[in-house]
Amino acid sequence: MTATTDLVSYEDALASYDPVMGLEVHVELGTKTKMFCGCSTELGAEPNSQACPTCLGMPGALPVVNAIGVESAIKIGLALHCEIAEWCRFARKNYFYPDMPKNFQTSQYDEPIAFNGYLDVQLDDGEIFRVEIERAHMEEDTGKSLHVGGATGRIHGASHSLLDYNRAGIPLIEIVTKPIEGAGERAPEVAKAYVAELRELIKALGVSEARMEQGQMRCDVNLSLRPHGREKFGTRSETKNVNSLRSVERAARFEIQRHAAVLNDGGTIIQETRHFHEDTGSTTSGRVKEEAEDYRYFPEPDLVPVAPSREWVEELRAGLPEQPLARRNRLREEWGVNAHDMQSMLNAGAIDLIVATIAAGADAASARKWWMGELARAANESGVALDSLAITPEQVARVAALVVEGSLNDKLARQVIDGVVKGEGTPDEVVEKRGLKVVSDEGALTAAVDEAIAGNPGVADKIRGGKVAAVGALVGAVMKATRGQADAARVKELILEKLGVEG
Repeated sequence: MTATTDLVSYEDALASYDPVMGLEVHVELGTKTKMFCGCSTELGAEPNSQACPTCLGMPGALPVVNAIGVESAIKIGLALHCEIAEWCRFARKNYFYPDMPKNFQTSQYDEPIAFNGYLDVQLDDGEIFRVEIERAHMEEDTGKSLHVGGATGRIHGASHSLLDYNRAGIPLIEIVTKPIEGAGERAPEVAKAYVAELRELIKALGVSEARMEQGQMRCDVNLSLRPHGREKFGTRSETKNVNSLRSVERAARFEIQRHAAVLNDGGTIIQETRHFHEDTGSTTSGRVKEEAEDYRYFPEPDLVPVAPSREWVEELRAGLPEQPLARRNRLREEWGVNAHDMQSMLNAGAIDLIVATIAAGADAASARKWWMGELARAANESGVALDSLAITPEQVARVAALVVEGSLNDKLARQVIDGVVKGEGTPDEVVEKRGLKVVSDEGALTAAVDEAIAGNPGVADKIRGGKVAAVGALVGAVMKATRGQADAARVKELILEKLGVEG
């Protein structure tokens, strides 16, 4: 074993080795109750207030399968082009850890509900990469450990730990890829694109909000290297619970560089779990990774097998939404944007918001402009997701309508959006409270134009002499005098009329 954190350059690593990845994504389902009991899944409750004898594994308490959880699993499997099992069972995955109250996890082992599928993902340059899916199976989440007293929030250095079992038993779907080969230097990009596409698919199905920052979707990045020309896979490491798209990419890249450094030094890669550190983009060792036999899987004796009828499966298949990639390609054509712009909208989480804004009456260009401009800036400054801002697509559409009808110009519209986001009311209420309507009174505009011309005789002479571009200085003077509330196009027209110049 070589305990080194030295890295080789990414280019040097790829010159000698082929990366092979396996991605395991856990999706927390948005059911109202837990997977095997009636406890609420609502977030934010007092610790241990949403736990019962069943999800705590008390003697004599018997589990019952959540039907919506099974339905969600089938929908996910179908959307991933998987085969759906005609008959499958739950199993007990035995391990001893404080946040697992039963000392086993109810999961599926050799009989998953969905298997043998794929997901096509689009990379930044438009290339399509197919990721093969090994399985998607149902299981329950664990509880949550809070380590107190240390500097890192991890168990090392902590003085004590607190356990919250509210999350124990929440339904999970674990989606496991087959080994991802052939990505080469683009392996980290493929990992990020896959998780991003999977997140869009999960959201489209309506089975989870898939918010990675809230732990509703987590990715384990398995990675190994093999020398060029060799068929046998290398020993893998598993970076656990990576919770952002950027971190998935960074974790894969770091592990490629770390593995290469260890192998180049003649060291041996240990099969282990590792922790990813957001601040440094690095990973550190967690524990030696168990093999399947270490978990002593056996069929869950307290749950009947799950045998979805073919009629039900086909009914669910018929109700699947449009695949996100196909939908983006359709919208890209409808909106007349290029692949790069569509990717930017996807990365910003803006596509559904733009669609909803268009449905509320805005044109596509206006909807994109406000969500990807003023609102994206506000979200970045606040450090929140775009859809967490205190403004709705309907309100953005109303702002766009006020601009179209001439009640607002772009400068005033930005102030209205700012007011709505800050909780000052609807767009119309913000306009009223802040006094932001465009000055449309011709008399007031004419007076402001006369004043600007009188105050800038040299500029006026230039315009009369044919330098029409100089009109911008006078327009600016009028806009300043009206606090930006004049219609700039109308102001320009009035100035040129006054000076007897054709625009």
